[in-house]
Amino acid sequence: MTTRPEHDGPPSDYQLLLPDGWFRILLDPGERDRSVDALVERRFQGIDNAPHLKDEMRADLRHRAAEAYRGGGIELYLSFQEAGPLTVPASLLVSLAPLRGPGPLSPHDLAAAFAKGAERDGDDTKVSVEELAAGTAVRVRSTSRPTERERQDGQRASVSVAYHVPVPGSAQYLLLTFSTPLEPVADAMAGLFDAIASSLTWTE
Repeated sequence: MTTRPEHDGPPSDYQLLLPDGWFRILLDPGERDRSVDALVERRFQGIDNAPHLKDEMRADLRHRAAEAYRGGGIELYLSFQEAGPLTVPASLLVSLAPLRGPGPLSPHDLAAAFAKGAERDGDDTKVSVEELAAGTAVRVRSTSRPTERERQDGQRASVSVAYHVPVPGSAQYLLLTFSTPLEPVADAMAGLFDAIASSLTWTE
C-alpha cells in the first residue's frame, strides 16, 4: 500500500526518517566537499588538537562520497550512533537504478531474478517482497565475507540490506543500500535498517 495519491508523473522527491547520530552527505560534486566539511567539523567540535585525524577523516569521506556518486548515488548517510563507549558503524547509500529492459519490471519479477541468482551462486542471500508505505519493494539481505588476505588486513564480514523501491510513474527503482560490519549483531542492525526503509515516503 502506498501513501502517495495518484499522479501521472514520478514524485519530485522522497523523505526518510533517520535516527539521531546519522549524518547525511550530499553526493553532487557541487555540494559534496561542503557537506563533508560540515560533517567533519561537527564530529570534531570542541577538539582542537587533532588536525591530522580531521584531515584523514575528510580525505576518507571525500573518497567514499566520490565513489558513491560514480555508482549513481544521490545521498550517503553515515551512522555515528553511540552505544555506551562505542560507535555503531553503518551506512546508507541512496541511489537511482534505471532498469535496462524493454519495459518496467515488477517487484515480484525482480525478486525472482535475485532469488534465482542467489540460488545459482550458492550464497546466503535472502530475498523477499515487502510492503512499505512507499509501495511494494524487494528486500535483499546478504553477507559479504573477506578473503584470507583481506582478513589479515583487518577487514571484517559485512552485512547489507538493500531495498529496491519502484518510483511511481517511472521505470526506475530507488535503491536503499544499508551496510554494517557488525555481523555479530546483524539481526538487530537489519531490524534498524528495516525501520528506516519503512519510513520512506514520496513527496510532490
